[in-house]
Amino acid sequence: MKVLVVYCHPVETSYNAEIHRVAVDALKRAGHEVEDLDLYAEDFNPVLSRAERLDYHDLTKNSALVGKYVAQLRRAEALVFVYPTWTYGLPAMLKGWFDRVMLPGVSFRLGEDGIARPNLQHIRRVVGISTYGRPWWVATFLMGNPPRKNIVRYFRLVTGGRARTKFIAHYDMNRSTDRTRADFLAKVERTMAGLE
Repeated sequence: MKVLVVYCHPVETSYNAEIHRVAVDALKRAGHEVEDLDLYAEDFNPVLSRAERLDYHDLTKNSALVGKYVAQLRRAEALVFVYPTWTYGLPAMLKGWFDRVMLPGVSFRLGEDGIARPNLQHIRRVVGISTYGRPWWVATFLMGNPPRKNIVRYFRLVTGGRARTKFIAHYDMNRSTDRTRADFLAKVERTMAGLE
């Protein structure tokens, strides 16, 4: 399967970098064709410019500045996102990837009736892998776990319910141990090895 891995963390020695490495290695060992997008290494500009917003609904212009990333998305049969959760949300660079790449004519089609219809039916699997500083119950019950919803619910919409989605997270990183981190890396490896 053609898998696009979208990775977002600025520190190459971070635990998220290790998660990313384990995920990519496991996908390759499982025989998948991996396209690895490191947003920080790419120096991806997350800012949706005035010109891009003005051209947002013009399908002949809207992807001009992000054509490379749109092409990656169109080639993919599976998406894997690896990122930290910061202030209970996506890192700005990853949010900017969503804002600039998930465009009309790319992730959805906007009908004359103004209704958005899914346009990523070729995506079969979506996996979100994240870390949180706070415990699961705080992220879920107090904050509603927006990063999980951004992956699971959003991709159910833009794939027309065709993609199987999964979200795994290492919560409570502020009190993590060598054991909890190793256990989570093993879970990441199993998840990627079993991707089908």
